[in-house]
Amino acid sequence: MGESLSTKIETIKVCHSLLHNPKFFSLLLQIDTDLADQMHACRCACGGVLHRANYPRKPKACPKEVLGNFRSRWSFCCNLCRKRSTPMSVRFLGRRVYVALAVVVVSVKRNKTNAATTQASEAIGVPERTITRWRQWWLHTFCATPLWQAQSGRFMPSVELSELPQSLMARFTGNAHEAMGNLLRFLSPLSVRI
Repeated sequence: MGESLSTKIETIKVCHSLLHNPKFFSLLLQIDTDLADQMHACRCACGGVLHRANYPRKPKACPKEVLGNFRSRWSFCCNLCRKRSTPMSVRFLGRRVYVALAVVVVSVKRNKTNAATTQASEAIGVPERTITRWRQWWLHTFCATPLWQAQSGRFMPSVELSELPQSLMARFTGNAHEAMGNLLRFLSPLSVRI
């Protein structure tokens, strides 16, 4: 059975409030720390040791309280072959300047029922052309990714592609922190080049 309109509106508002929640960003930082620690514990395919080789980021849409922790994308470099290894991330979605959370929640299609999207995008200063580009990414590029091709069949009934990312957000349950954290974990393979 589908969600009621009021439930959908409340879900959107709660997700947008996460953009201003330092505790949620701290949770994302801890998830990324765990992912980086797992990668660092392994050796390179050539047998070499992985050393930290973080690179700077200038993230947008990140609360000031945690901004310092978001200024580096964690990465490693092998001491023998010099190959770079970058762990998956829930903080960043590929090379985008905005944090992954913003790319998800601000991309929700605007209509008269979700003024929260407009308020959130204005509050964090996302230009309309950027939002349009993100929506196109969700509708076209995301649907063609190996991640979505491999995982889309697990969602029953199927996710409404014309309503991405909102229709995907609705599939992750729990409180707002849990649901959004799980969605960002699901998307984390898109944060690295494969």
